[in-house]
Amino acid sequence: MENKIDIAVKEVDVRNMFLVDIRSEDAFLHGAIPGARQICQDKIEENPEILPREKKIVLYCAKGILSRETAEKLRNQGYDAWSLEGGYGKWLLEHFEQEERYQEIEKSIRKKFHKVLFSRFAKAINEYEMVQEGDKIAVCISGGKDSMLMAKLFQELQRHRKVKFDLVFLVMDPGYNEINRKVIEENARLLNIPVTIFETSIFDAVYEIEKSPCYLCARMRRGYLYSKAKELGCNKIALGHHYDDVIETILMGMLYGGQIQTMMPKLHSTNFDGMELIRPMYLIREEDIKHWRDYNDLHFIQCACRFTDTCTTCQPDGRAVSKRMEIKHLIAGLKEINPFIEGNIFKSVENVNLNTVIAYKQDGVRHHFLENYDKEQENDL
Repeated sequence: MENKIDIAVKEVDVRNMFLVDIRSEDAFLHGAIPGARQICQDKIEENPEILPREKKIVLYCAKGILSRETAEKLRNQGYDAWSLEGGYGKWLLEHFEQEERYQEIEKSIRKKFHKVLFSRFAKAINEYEMVQEGDKIAVCISGGKDSMLMAKLFQELQRHRKVKFDLVFLVMDPGYNEINRKVIEENARLLNIPVTIFETSIFDAVYEIEKSPCYLCARMRRGYLYSKAKELGCNKIALGHHYDDVIETILMGMLYGGQIQTMMPKLHSTNFDGMELIRPMYLIREEDIKHWRDYNDLHFIQCACRFTDTCTTCQPDGRAVSKRMEIKHLIAGLKEINPFIEGNIFKSVENVNLNTVIAYKQDGVRHHFLENYDKEQENDL
């Protein structure tokens, strides 16, 4: 008879167990079981001695697939190792509260987090002129901490609005599994967000694509969101990108793309006439979003794609190492030397001196400094 290796969520006691999250660091930072330690699967396999032999070890991943494999290997080496049944997804579902507490969550936005969240949200909307009279905005919710908070901030803004605008809280289901779909629905209920959910088959369309499936998936999702928003009478879609996303995008473009560009606070759609994309979280720091999440004991999904369903993104190999996570580490290291590094990166794309730029593109046309080099000398004479 096969020995039982799965442990039920209700049996987990972090006070008497060594709980290990073997998902990627990126996934762990987006949300984890309280008290868990993040140790990647490859580190455990390379050096199992980093785990305590005297304790009961409980491993978990996204759905309990890779954690079971790792637990079996550890058992063969004499460890008291177990795998959390259903992984982080099942733990999430079993820890949703039934009582309504959205009022205290909203109060935290008005009081404790007013300065770092709502004030910066309102500042970005005003500074970049994101919301106008008569707008109907599709607040696009992916299920993560950023988009869920954005929805709450929009609700708060509507209570204090100086202009009249309407909101639709739009959730696209591109092929979520049952657990991820349920987590999104439960969080919407807990936060009192009246979501409109529509379904697509994007995950099926990109699942077999080997080259850049994430890029294609993102483009398709954006297109479907624009299309559905326009169908519902919206003229704008709002995405939950924040300040850290902006500075990471700047560095990623320079270091990996060989170009200087930024994530714009708003954009006109090139494929959907009359539609506009806005990013009202533009000035909000990710650490403040996490603080709000943890303060209110909230738990969100990080990524619900088909690859996560099979736990492939739990694996910290070359495919799963996020370039964005590399940039996060780089910025953190630079910040130790210069505490103003993040602000300086952000400001750099607001202070571009074209007289000191070799070449640049505008509306798809490339311009080079030599075009006007001799003319400028003639004008000086």
